[in-house]
Amino acid sequence: MDPPTDVSPDVTAGPDTSHDYDLLVIGSGPGGQKAAIAAAKLGKRVAVVERRGMIGGVCTQTGTIPSKTLREAVLYLTGYAMRGLYGESYRVKQDITVQDLLARTNFVIGREEEVIRAQLQRNRVDLLSGAARFVDEHAVEVVGDPRGERSDGRRFRGEHQTVTAAKIVVATGTRPARPPQVEFDERRVVDSDGILAMEQIPASMVVVGAGVIGIEYASMFAALGTRVTVVERRPQMLDFCDAEVVESLKFHLRDLAVTFRFGEEVSGVSVSERGTVTTLASGKKIPAETVMYSAGRQGVTDQLAVERAGLEVDDRGRLKVDEHFRTAAPHIYAVGDVIGFPALAATSMEQGRQAAYHAFGEPVPSTSAVSPFGIYTIPEVSYCGATEAELTEQSVPYEVGISRYRELARGQIVGDDYGMLKLLVSPDTHALLGVHVFGTSATELVHIGQAIMGCGGTVDYLVDAVLNFPTLSEAYKVAALDATNKIRALEQFA
Repeated sequence: MDPPTDVSPDVTAGPDTSHDYDLLVIGSGPGGQKAAIAAAKLGKRVAVVERRGMIGGVCTQTGTIPSKTLREAVLYLTGYAMRGLYGESYRVKQDITVQDLLARTNFVIGREEEVIRAQLQRNRVDLLSGAARFVDEHAVEVVGDPRGERSDGRRFRGEHQTVTAAKIVVATGTRPARPPQVEFDERRVVDSDGILAMEQIPASMVVVGAGVIGIEYASMFAALGTRVTVVERRPQMLDFCDAEVVESLKFHLRDLAVTFRFGEEVSGVSVSERGTVTTLASGKKIPAETVMYSAGRQGVTDQLAVERAGLEVDDRGRLKVDEHFRTAAPHIYAVGDVIGFPALAATSMEQGRQAAYHAFGEPVPSTSAVSPFGIYTIPEVSYCGATEAELTEQSVPYEVGISRYRELARGQIVGDDYGMLKLLVSPDTHALLGVHVFGTSATELVHIGQAIMGCGGTVDYLVDAVLNFPTLSEAYKVAALDATNKIRALEQFA
């Protein structure tokens, strides 16, 4: 069943006393958390259902927060970022253990849990502990955990408690998809969640899947000294990114001894006490201590009984929504990874906020088309706007401006001689069409370009702007001057 396209939000003048809550949010990840708080700020009675030990959802417990914290720990302990200054043998700690990496990760997870709990409590959002299951389109049963927690600090039994709500937001997120032909033993053959439970850093690893998660973990373990082989059935990785940036990333990963096997499929994995052997459909065999599967994500809806609410999921467990994040039932919304692309924590937060606003008749601004993508590989990749391939396909003329970190004083100071920033500029209007960054702080720097694009600015602003020196942000001015000089040369020959 398709989501409604012509149903207005059901806005009531006062509180709906026929239900326990005005809004019930299933899941406390980025999308669910922001939906709950947005509704609470509007004076609504709100509750969040979450399983014990999963406060903050997958983002906090096994996904974004742990993986990015792990990355920072790897960068610091290996001394990777400083090797350009102090030599390839430079390391802060010689014998890095899993405990060294997880100490920082567990600390950050604990602090994030505290922050989320405090935010929900401060906004008087009830936290119901357990797994949610629809009873009907307005009622949800909370199953499994013995206790819940109210916003006033009181506790109550949570087993088989049924609550009703006028509006419901599904923000259950996703989990790693597991191919049925693969036997995961949580020791030798793991998924991206299992990486966090490893007992030791493997000397060799096969990563199956060259998507964002697979490449992020491949780069982390390669920086730790693990011999990594990436197997990908497609002919290219990260094909939604700028081709030049992807080539730069592949060059640096190869420099870290990463081997790529594109156009290959895994036919089987055999496991022994000594390690694993991954057999490819082409007949190749790859020995390694560990195999990590990164075969996409599956929506966490299998135990939600969505059919009782008149909803359906696709083969990946995802819900279909309209432009206001409504499902086929107009009072039930879905946000975050459970609705599919782009499946980013940042976009999930905004989806949750907008869903709550729409549910209660609050004006919702149109979603900006300029959203950043961040890939936390080593080195980082980030972009917003169009790629060269997309502009070429659409027959949109553009000029390229490039700045390389090695030409910036700050690049030399931080030891990054490989980073780059690329601007795609309209030769007619001088508008920024795309911003692509590779290297140190890429996921931070991209927001400057995003702000200019979102405000309708042009490259001329960057040409005339005075930026702090020495900074990596100076790359914007260098790239802007490069693009402007090319446009000027074109006008002279026209």
